[in-house]
Amino acid sequence: MEAAAAAWLVPGTVAVALAALVLFALRVPPQVALKYSQKYGSEKVRVLPLVKNRGKGGAVRMGVLSSRGRKILMADADGATRFEDVEKVEKGLESLQPWPDQMAIACGSRAHLEKDSVAQRSYFRTLLMYGFHFLVWFLCVKEIRDTQCGFKLLTREAASRTFSTLHIERWAFDVELLYIAQRCKIPIAEVAVKWTEIEGSKLVPFWSWLQMGRDLLFIRLRYLTGAWQLGMRKTD
Repeated sequence: MEAAAAAWLVPGTVAVALAALVLFALRVPPQVALKYSQKYGSEKVRVLPLVKNRGKGGAVRMGVLSSRGRKILMADADGATRFEDVEKVEKGLESLQPWPDQMAIACGSRAHLEKDSVAQRSYFRTLLMYGFHFLVWFLCVKEIRDTQCGFKLLTREAASRTFSTLHIERWAFDVELLYIAQRCKIPIAEVAVKWTEIEGSKLVPFWSWLQMGRDLLFIRLRYLTGAWQLGMRKTD
């Protein structure tokens, strides 16, 4: 398995590709990433400079489309999910065999932890969470309970098909990714993974959820009206 990595932040932030395993989104100065590349070689660590802030989705898209593996694993760099769970999502991917046109996706899921998370969240945050889940189900993706878990394993063909079509470049990009997969009839498995709450989230609850809700409407309406097409769009 091989993957690439991407960073989505300010100009000068770099994307570091770890060929051995996984897609990381990192906040590191360019010189730090370049030192790792020089130390381990560009075959194991690749540096993908971002000229401007592309949002998380834009940066992950860049990393995925630059990857060279037959299977591509996306994982958040904060360590909220454990890398030993890659075996679980890989089994989930294999369970979808035979893959149509070699395309399949396995999504890590925190849905089994929902009751515990509700107990730990404020009423307002819980209300926002349920509201977002309802909009995702109503407008875009009905088959997957947890679209936002950053732990996803894709075959190379599925990654190319979905990320080449992707338009959303911020936090709701996962929803568009799975919406595209659903429309293209790419089989998707949802696999329970361990997850730990990590302090320092960049999401500001109300405004971030409002922006994500707007993006969900964009996804549904723009594909419905033909403003966005399922054919692969030009890569920047």
